Amino acid sequence: MGNGPVRKANDSEINKEKSKEKNREIKTCQNLEKDPGFELLKRHISGNTGFNCEYYKEAHFRRRINVRVRATNSESYGAYLKLLKKDPQEYEFLLNTLTINVSEFFRNPETFRIIEKEVIPSLVKNRSGLFLRSIRIWSAGCAAGEEAYSLAILLHRTLKNDFKKYRIRIIGTDIDIQSLEKAKKGVYNQNSLKNLDSVTKERYFFKQGDNYQVIDEFKSITQFKNHDLISDPRIDHFDLIFCRNVMIYFKKEIQEQLQLNFCKNLEKGGFFIIGKSETLLGTASSFFRPYNTRERLYIKEI
Repeated sequence: MGNGPVRKANDSEINKEKSKEKNREIKTCQNLEKDPGFELLKRHISGNTGFNCEYYKEAHFRRRINVRVRATNSESYGAYLKLLKKDPQEYEFLLNTLTINVSEFFRNPETFRIIEKEVIPSLVKNRSGLFLRSIRIWSAGCAAGEEAYSLAILLHRTLKNDFKKYRIRIIGTDIDIQSLEKAKKGVYNQNSLKNLDSVTKERYFFKQGDNYQVIDEFKSITQFKNHDLISDPRIDHFDLIFCRNVMIYFKKEIQEQLQLNFCKNLEKGGFFIIGKSETLLGTASSFFRPYNTRERLYIKEI
């Protein structure tokens, strides 16, 4: 016997369902705000992953945690903690949510125009007269490597035939293991390359179906590794440091300490670039001279 005709929901019914879903989410968020299990969950995450929850702004951290709480239909932080203990794979989903990795080649193109026209030529000029022509760049919070490879493109376009005459090292660091593995492979989709013209794509990438593989020459000068900006040892002697849209999620005292550390990581006269929604804080601001305030570009003075 066949089934009867299926009635489609009308717009009014659909809107009611959406309204109910939204109300459920609001109620869940309100309940979580009062949930005493939040601190216990943070301690458990820190103890089992090495991800230090106390360094982050609580409002931001709570929002990111709540994404996974709602996604797993957990009614409370305690329920989510039980899920973590029962299903270790959830840690992977949680860390991916906590470490926001959104990037693309030449993200904020106007910033990269300044880097190409003024910063890279300055670095090359300062190194051209030395016996060892070395240029070291750090992409801190590198996500899947788009920023690091963007800098490699700028260096190659500037140096042209002299590219191999310089000892170039671009180091990308992050705490997201999956993103770092992607960076090492250097394979990206069309959306990641949306800021690149066809000439740049053809010169620096190999087409692989719908994806693009960065050329081996760039892979040889880049190094990607797991590194916690706060707790791991410093990495020194850089001419240019990018750390954009990373510090904004940390508490202010942590931001200031990181900025002081970056100052120590830079050579005198080195360039430091932060996100457009970020600012230099406290003592750190006295160690840098503004070079282009609009693009949040600074030079180490001391």
